[in-house]
Amino acid sequence: MKMGEDHVEDVDLLVVGGGKAGKSLAMDRAKAGWSVVMVERDKIGGTCINVACIPTKALVGSARTLLTVRHAEVMGVDVGGPASASIDGLRHHKEAVVGGMVDAHRTLFADSGMDCVMGVATFVAPRMVQIRLNDGGTRVVRGRDVLINTGTTPAAPPLDGLAEADVWNSESIVRLQELPDSLVVLGGGYVGCEFASMFAIFGSKVTMLQGGEQLLAREDPDVAEEVADILRAQGVDVRLGSRAKTVRRDASGEVVITIADGSEIRGRELLCATGRTPVTAELGLDAAGVELTDRGFVVTDDHLRTTAEHVWAAGDVAGSPQFTHASWNDFRILKKNLTGEDASTAGRIMPYTVFITPELGRVGMTETEARARGHRVRVAKIPAAAIPRAKTLDMVTGSWKAVVDEGTEQILGVALLGHGAGEVVAAVQMAMLGGLRYQQVRDAPITHPTMAEGLNLLLDAL
Repeated sequence: MKMGEDHVEDVDLLVVGGGKAGKSLAMDRAKAGWSVVMVERDKIGGTCINVACIPTKALVGSARTLLTVRHAEVMGVDVGGPASASIDGLRHHKEAVVGGMVDAHRTLFADSGMDCVMGVATFVAPRMVQIRLNDGGTRVVRGRDVLINTGTTPAAPPLDGLAEADVWNSESIVRLQELPDSLVVLGGGYVGCEFASMFAIFGSKVTMLQGGEQLLAREDPDVAEEVADILRAQGVDVRLGSRAKTVRRDASGEVVITIADGSEIRGRELLCATGRTPVTAELGLDAAGVELTDRGFVVTDDHLRTTAEHVWAAGDVAGSPQFTHASWNDFRILKKNLTGEDASTAGRIMPYTVFITPELGRVGMTETEARARGHRVRVAKIPAAAIPRAKTLDMVTGSWKAVVDEGTEQILGVALLGHGAGEVVAAVQMAMLGGLRYQQVRDAPITHPTMAEGLNLLLDAL
């Protein structure tokens, strides 16, 4: 591409993709006086706010509210009749949450002083992009430093007939066109489990197909099996070792999935929850000198530097754990590295929560992983029903598990399956960051009665 230098806009920071790391760095540096251009294709605030974490968890909140109302009589409360989900009400709640956050981001972007450009950026030279503007025309921008933060998009499995069957993925399902009377969920990972739990509570007949022999492949088998039991108790037909081969819609409009053993599964709709793929194919990264992995992720070191000088990558597209809080932590690392400090992703402890009901809060190593790494471990496990707060709420489903190094007596990881687990797991993360011995957590006076008090009981079990 040939152009005169007068066609090129030079800025201090060019951000391609407005996910959590990108928008946070763009606003921070603009407030600090840098000239900043951030290019976003179509989602003000990024994937999390528009089609992932926020709308999904808003709907999880709706599902849990429905369970609470259905449970009211047990708690001594008369609500005057059965409760049910309303598709219009669900959609209104979800869109109000998302719309409010998008509007807030528009204001934040403008107040920061950065230039948020809606369009599609393609690299045409090192640190230089041509932007095809959504409202017509083009701009060419070159950054002294560049951040790639384009994220990931739902991956479609290689199934015959899938493209023609008009099925849902993890983004299109949150548009809430309908509450289907039956839903097939393909994939037993975190996203698949969350939607299976949610739609079963809403009243759909849910069938979950998982090719492997357990759900949540990264978790210990005992934890994964308990998650499967919880889903089954909610009405989900969990089918392990069921690998889909073909998909079609029949004359009635139902989706028909053929399994490897020749059997067929039917449902009004199909959700493909089979992972995500990086958004890099059309970025022109060859022109930028940025290398990709064989799976299409941007190659970075532990400082989030790419193979091109002054070009950085963060979030999902950089191979960081696919959580918004990981991307936000990437922002903090990038800010330090761009302002003269030396920060790295090495050794960070990354918690996460699977928002089934009740939820699974996780941090650190599983028992399986700890043993594979050569640790001599002690394992504690208690039922959630042992925690006084769980009894007062009549929310006793689940169990808590801790893995401790026998030599150092430090906590290597926990899997907390039960009410409030996503909140309590942060306390364990802090103990791990502080290098505390498990006895220090066990013996700490934790407020009674709270779910966090369960940590005393869990570690007492050692």
